[in-house]
Amino acid sequence: MSAIELSGVTKRFGDVTAVNDLDLTVEEGEVFGFLGPNGAGKSTTINMVLDFVRPTAGEVRVLDRDAQAESVAIRRRIGVLPEGFSTYERLTGRQHVEFAIESKELDVDPDPVLERVGLLEDADRKAGGYSKGMAQRLALAMALVGQPQLLILDEPSSGLDPAGAKEMREIVREEAERGATVFFSSHVLGQVEAVCDRVGILRAGELVAEDSIEGLRETVGSGETLRVSVDGASEEDLAAVRALDGVSGAATDGTTVTVDCESGAKTAVIGALEDAGVTVTDFTTAEASLEDLFLAYTEGAAPEDNGTDERDSAATGGVAE
Repeated sequence: MSAIELSGVTKRFGDVTAVNDLDLTVEEGEVFGFLGPNGAGKSTTINMVLDFVRPTAGEVRVLDRDAQAESVAIRRRIGVLPEGFSTYERLTGRQHVEFAIESKELDVDPDPVLERVGLLEDADRKAGGYSKGMAQRLALAMALVGQPQLLILDEPSSGLDPAGAKEMREIVREEAERGATVFFSSHVLGQVEAVCDRVGILRAGELVAEDSIEGLRETVGSGETLRVSVDGASEEDLAAVRALDGVSGAATDGTTVTVDCESGAKTAVIGALEDAGVTVTDFTTAEASLEDLFLAYTEGAAPEDNGTDERDSAATGGVAE
């Protein structure tokens, strides 16, 4: 069963087309990253999934139900962390979560979910005194009420410090392991890369890519950049490297040889340099990051090296405005 399915969905606001003939499927149990530059139509799409906005044309189904005709039943089975969440200043954190429990007609204790997001000690404080990060944690707690089948997280790390963002990623992974589907929209591309099974990239209201990150790399044709530290190399030494299958380019500044190549060509590159009499002292590789791929799909820019060493594979957060 698909958790989210949009078929031929178009949304116009007067003369402006925000979403154009969009087909999008999010499979049950996956973590799906939904990306796009500002104004691409992401928020409009999410609002149609939630039935806050009705499509001009096309069909939206959520958890195998019609998003318009069965919106109330759908909301009992999903959790939503909206972008720009605002608290009710006079209510405590616990009262916010209790409200979410009542809205889903559940009978559960609010404390476990408050503890899960690190707010149990502050649960009886009025939310008007919460920091932005605490308010974001509270919104996540409300979204997690009732172990929803589908979580829709719109900019979930907004306002969180690095430790809070890490905890949020861990919660996303835990929810996926539980079997929930997570639909995840964020500008912090490193976080998307760290948790998502697949991503979809929206540009000018149209889906321009939908695949795993590895699949996007293959489609764009971005291989790896191999940087080889040497005792000295000339242009003549690179002739054999450039002739190798899987090598698209090579250059040197004398002490570093930079080679654009497919992953499987790295060993051959090192061997060709050594056969040419070059002493190799070290090497590192980097592959196109999600930020590089995002730019390639949204701006037509070729992916460039992001400086991520293969010996340090921790995801970093690039921000695409």
